[in-house]
Amino acid sequence: MREIWPGEPYPLGGTWDGAGTSFSVFSEVAERVELCLFDDEGHEERLDLPEVDGFVWHGYLPGITPGQRYGYRVHGPFDPSRGHRCNPSKLLLDPYAKAIEGEVKWNESMFSYRFTDPSALNDDDSAAFMPKNVVINPFFEWGNDRPPRTPYHQTVIYETHVRGLTMRHPAVPAEQRGTYAGLAHPAVIEHLLSLGVTAVELMPVHQFIPEHAMVARGLTNYWGYNTIAYLAPHNAYSGSGQRGGQVLEFKAMVRALHEAGIEVILDVVYNHTAEGDHMGPTLGFRGIDNSAYYRLHDGDRRYHLDYTGCGNSLNVRSPHALQLIMDSLRYWVLDMHVDGFRFDLASALARELHDVDRLSAFFDLIQQDPIISQVKLIAEPWDVGPGGYQVGNFPPLWTEWNGKYRDTVRDFWRGNGSALPEFASRLTGSADLYATSGRRPVASINFVTCHDGFTLTDLVSYNRKHNDANGENNRDGTDDNRSWNCGAEGPVEDPAIVRLRRRQRRNLLTTLFLSQGVPMLSQGDEIGRTQGGNNNAYCQDNEVSWVDWSQAQNEKELLDFVKMMSELRRNHPVFQRRRFFHGRKAEDGTRDIVWFTPSGEEMSAADWHTGYAKSLAVFLNGEAITEPGPRGERIVDDSFLLLINGHHEDMTFALPESRYGAGWRTVLDTADEFVRDDPFPDEYWPAESVIAVTSRSMQLLCCPRAT
Repeated sequence: MREIWPGEPYPLGGTWDGAGTSFSVFSEVAERVELCLFDDEGHEERLDLPEVDGFVWHGYLPGITPGQRYGYRVHGPFDPSRGHRCNPSKLLLDPYAKAIEGEVKWNESMFSYRFTDPSALNDDDSAAFMPKNVVINPFFEWGNDRPPRTPYHQTVIYETHVRGLTMRHPAVPAEQRGTYAGLAHPAVIEHLLSLGVTAVELMPVHQFIPEHAMVARGLTNYWGYNTIAYLAPHNAYSGSGQRGGQVLEFKAMVRALHEAGIEVILDVVYNHTAEGDHMGPTLGFRGIDNSAYYRLHDGDRRYHLDYTGCGNSLNVRSPHALQLIMDSLRYWVLDMHVDGFRFDLASALARELHDVDRLSAFFDLIQQDPIISQVKLIAEPWDVGPGGYQVGNFPPLWTEWNGKYRDTVRDFWRGNGSALPEFASRLTGSADLYATSGRRPVASINFVTCHDGFTLTDLVSYNRKHNDANGENNRDGTDDNRSWNCGAEGPVEDPAIVRLRRRQRRNLLTTLFLSQGVPMLSQGDEIGRTQGGNNNAYCQDNEVSWVDWSQAQNEKELLDFVKMMSELRRNHPVFQRRRFFHGRKAEDGTRDIVWFTPSGEEMSAADWHTGYAKSLAVFLNGEAITEPGPRGERIVDDSFLLLINGHHEDMTFALPESRYGAGWRTVLDTADEFVRDDPFPDEYWPAESVIAVTSRSMQLLCCPRAT
């Protein structure tokens, strides 16, 4: 028998110290816990963890080194009516595993019941079909790595997928495509820098597994919102042949991105796990301590509460589940050097009973934590439960994916005139959502498209979803796309429709980059990525979802336009304000923002609520920026006039009187098909000039500040 020492209860997980490895796992319900070690041939050795302190079972094995594969078997009650589902025939993943080898090979043995008789207990051994935890070497040469710590107001986020971004990139070596190393390739980083990207927001990279039913349909979980291990980087995104090498490869990716000044934000899924509902497999949490890790129905503890639409909800009322989340977050910051997190379905984490409480225990823990409170925290502020839509209601440390921004901007540019007042609010940072709680414009993560829904090109090309490839008879995915195909569904050759679609893309991008708040681009939108009208490509690990880099040449004008807009934003603090506009007159009679009708008159209350107005102009005063610079200095910028014509006909705009600017130079016109090195050099407009603005287009005029 192998020698096993008592060891210590913390840290949880399998932790190598240079001489041996400590193994530690929490289970309040367990009566006995076996540590299962696997050799290279798959032979299993079982040892009882000899000690338990505070429901933490632990032991120490001298001589166990990095690369060792292991799992757990938990002996205890199997009593679903009381919420207990221990079954020692099921090999279990460690909730604190830092690396996992292999993948799930779906088999009936992973379930605690017989498929032919769900009331019959299934005691078949699942070890042969389960992935294994791996002990890792935690040491890594970080060199001079430092977090970029880009201020929110200077941040440009690029939402991307490790595999999808790199699988078809011609400059990335074939063996690195779809991997962390591929994302860190110089050609990919160069592209991100050319867009002015300061942070990549990675779709889930915690170890995840595809659902049983999805695999049965010949598909997979491509997006990755099906986590099974919160401290382990997903092994399929690593090209390393070394056991546990995904950890080193991930760290090297972070180091390379940091060297380029790019932050790494992780999309994290702490609201549910991959074990599904009461009919799901027993992979880890369920067999270790089902009632501690999952929310169960009080009336019948056989069933899980489901605020996520995925079968279960993590039990954030349990101190041990909360501890797991916080330990995971700290690990990714301290050991993996990431710079922030985007919390999937964050409202589910706020549910202490049934209502969403923005001051729940989870947010209290975040607020007081000296590590996590200092990184970027982004909420997806909704879940699928009652009262789950909580845009604007998260605590001050948090920013939010502003779903109202997305919906309003889409509505305006597809011709919904009633969206005008809300469009103005979204353009200026959504003060109606964030100002009353003491938050700033940067609380709003502005986006028009993201992984979930149409791409930018599809948004202007399709009225309806086309999800037949998903195998669900086109029932999956939202029907509330707020899209407009510009006159025909799908690809067309009609020159007029093609031009209009291109203009609409520029309108949406211009709105995004000139809005107060934090802009977020979705991968590939800058080169016209299309999913053929699929608005829910969660299961499409193929050309439907992968970025087609060959499009870069066909969409050079679009790519150049995105680069220009990003540079324009970066160079002008008037588009990066840290405080909301107030609109009040200063002592010199100037205001920081003024809204005008196309006739050049200030907007009245009646003008805002006519119900059909689709056009307006907005003056942004570069001389009236209220927030100071980093050393307390006054910030002064050029002034800008944005002419917005959402009408289906061309319109004329009268420029305001000279006190707003003696003369104006055209900076951009979304009706223009080309990006110019010296845009519109001859277009200078004195005050009160009349300018023609093409239907469904925008113009940006600049009045240089006095020197």
